[in-house]
Amino acid sequence: MLYNPAKLSLINTVILLRSCSIIIQIVLVAFVHLFLEYDLPWLPIFFIIALEALFNIGCYLYCKVNIDKQKLNLFIQLLADICFLGCLLYFSGGATNSFVSLLLIPIAIAAVTLPTLQLTLITTYALLTYSLLLWLMPMHVMHGNMQGHFIGMWINFIFSAAVVSLVISRMAKAIISNEITIAKYREKQLKQEKIIALGLASAQVTHDLATPLATIRLLTDELMEETHNPSILAELNVQVERCSNNLHSFREMSLEIKNNVKQLINIDSLFEQIKNHSNLNYPNVDVEYDLPDTTSKGLFLTSDSSLLPAILNVLNNAIKASAKKQLQKVSFASKVMNEQLHLSIRDFGKGFSAEHFNQIGHNPIHSEQGLGMAMFLSNASFERLGGRLTLSNHPQGGALVMISLPLQPPAQICSKAVK
Repeated sequence: MLYNPAKLSLINTVILLRSCSIIIQIVLVAFVHLFLEYDLPWLPIFFIIALEALFNIGCYLYCKVNIDKQKLNLFIQLLADICFLGCLLYFSGGATNSFVSLLLIPIAIAAVTLPTLQLTLITTYALLTYSLLLWLMPMHVMHGNMQGHFIGMWINFIFSAAVVSLVISRMAKAIISNEITIAKYREKQLKQEKIIALGLASAQVTHDLATPLATIRLLTDELMEETHNPSILAELNVQVERCSNNLHSFREMSLEIKNNVKQLINIDSLFEQIKNHSNLNYPNVDVEYDLPDTTSKGLFLTSDSSLLPAILNVLNNAIKASAKKQLQKVSFASKVMNEQLHLSIRDFGKGFSAEHFNQIGHNPIHSEQGLGMAMFLSNASFERLGGRLTLSNHPQGGALVMISLPLQPPAQICSKAVK
């Protein structure tokens, strides 16, 4: 079976590297025994290598079944690698062995992959292993200038371990942080591109509807002069006028958003507009309002014209979701906490599925709950205004949408009022 390192997980990569290390150890031991004819305790060395091979096989089988807690598994494996390497070094010269610097490899792997605490433990264990090997060296080896040489190697190892654990770990964290930042920037850029595309499409639709509405208004005016029952045409004319006003409001809102025009919005005025919208468009729906009395507090939001439509989109989706279960009922509540306005909108429909939780806010989707273009744009509007939209399912059934918006500090409200 051929392995592609690029497709292996972190644990499997370490297991593969350990397998290569075991093969190299066997080759080196055979080379030393056959060609260099060193007098080494071969039985303990081969026993340690065999034990390391069994441990590697056990790790492979265990990690194949248990894929959770990879950090802890990697930490245990690196500790075992230091232990095996220390035992092999002990039976092959101890601190005099030129391969003693291999103790830096587990430290380097831990610096890139493990948290700070586990990295510290790995580094400390490697330093204690090297120190123990130096301490257990026979006295006849530590004679003359060799004692200073071995102590110098030990100090050099301590310095190298400190550099690897500190510098490499910081570089790895910096690289990961940069990758996360770039990923978030790319995601934000893709979302902005989708929003721009939707905005262009809506602007084109608005432009295309303006001319037919104007023609319909002229026709209704002419028909009202000729018909004997003008009441129906009068109602039709009212609806045409309403469509024209909505298109005009949409043009003004688009222009304000384009020019980044923001203003202070009193939250009581905002709640009043939401009530008027629900009473006008859904007179048969029982919207339960739980709104605190904030008239005396004078709380304001800094927003543009997109805030109210974004909230109304969420409310409309909740009403439609409840209507699918033949329930004309929606709950709308708010509270002020930590200088933020928290809105909660609950419907009594089927609730959200796992697919909705994965896709909402990132891609427009079509579903029975109405999580399409409107909800996608609402989420983008809240994020642009410094807010946040959170989805969950209510324990008693139905979907629960939480909206958090930052309130304007009183000092800034006074300064803007002075200006």
